[in-house]
Amino acid sequence: MHGMPMNESSIQINIKSNMDWRKANAAQIADGLQSLRSKTLLVFDDYLAADKVLVPYATELNPPLWELGHIAWFQEYWIGRNQQRDSGIHYDASHVRLPAVLAEADSLYDSGTVSHQSRWHLPLLQPEACKDYLSKTLDQTLLLLAQANANDDALYFYRLVLFHEAMHLEAAIYMAQAIGIKITPNLIANQAINTPAKRQFTHPKQTLYMGHQDSGVAFDNELDAHPVGIGTFEIDSRCVNWSEYLTFINANARSLPRYVRRSLRHSQSSFEAQQFGTWKPLNMQAAALHISLSDAQDYCAWAGRRLPTEAEWELAALTHPQADFNWGDVWEWTSSIFAPYPGFVAHPYSDYSEPWFGSRQVLRGACVATQPTLRNAKYRNYFTPDRTDIYAGFRTCAL
Repeated sequence: MHGMPMNESSIQINIKSNMDWRKANAAQIADGLQSLRSKTLLVFDDYLAADKVLVPYATELNPPLWELGHIAWFQEYWIGRNQQRDSGIHYDASHVRLPAVLAEADSLYDSGTVSHQSRWHLPLLQPEACKDYLSKTLDQTLLLLAQANANDDALYFYRLVLFHEAMHLEAAIYMAQAIGIKITPNLIANQAINTPAKRQFTHPKQTLYMGHQDSGVAFDNELDAHPVGIGTFEIDSRCVNWSEYLTFINANARSLPRYVRRSLRHSQSSFEAQQFGTWKPLNMQAAALHISLSDAQDYCAWAGRRLPTEAEWELAALTHPQADFNWGDVWEWTSSIFAPYPGFVAHPYSDYSEPWFGSRQVLRGACVATQPTLRNAKYRNYFTPDRTDIYAGFRTCAL
């Protein structure tokens, strides 16, 4: 990645990317890792410029300086130190790992053993040393990737670290929004303007094979593929927009959502949204976002509608072109609790899914901060129902 040009085109998210990153080959993974790393460093430099590499404690945040070191640690842990990196999901967890580039890495950055609250009190690497750690581990990864076999097992962990960095980049963007940090332009896509007319799609009773059935990499919570019977249902073509959601707010004298206020410069019938510390006119036709699950459910009860199940959402997304069934601006709450599919077996990164079953709610789709690497109609995102810092909205189904 040394000397990689940082022009605008190299950092802009291409939300129309049709590449299947689940099947990325070694060259594509290498390009993806380097592109993501340039974005990660740009966001971190935005935190540095705002003097926010160590933020006040909050349950929904991590210290940005810890996040940066964790990305490097995770990559080395599963690639450079992993002597079974060619084994994929057949990896033996009891094997002896190689020493870390940074002797104290495990005690600082292992998310499985370092408690969330303690991350604010650790002797973390300073910014320049942390960037050096990132550079060394990425160089090591790219060298080993160039020597890797081309099969899915041999590329499994390389794809895993690619997806992992994309997740943490998205989380860094959420955090910048939460604490009001201005970020580099083009690190997130522009939110689309929904068309005024909302359509409904009716799906007859049928069976959907949910889960990953193809070659390439899958997350463990997407397995095993299994049949799910779905009754007849009607689902909206797009998410609830701000015009519709604020009508509900006004009709029920509810508090305004996070990052939204009545305009201080115009009439009280207009609204503004805070975007990375700056108040801007609210686009009333765009999808409502930063909405909690309970607020989405309350809207549905008021409107005489309901949230889709994740099976219904997946069926609709796979049936209709994305231009008709619009998704990708906001993560979409579903009525489904995050639970294992039949035949679930935890993958080597065992903390990814299993600890969160039963305590999280499933969201489907993607948002404007989601990297192309993660955009997939079968991807299961999951958060606690109270989260409003994430770019979450919803669409509705007929009762």
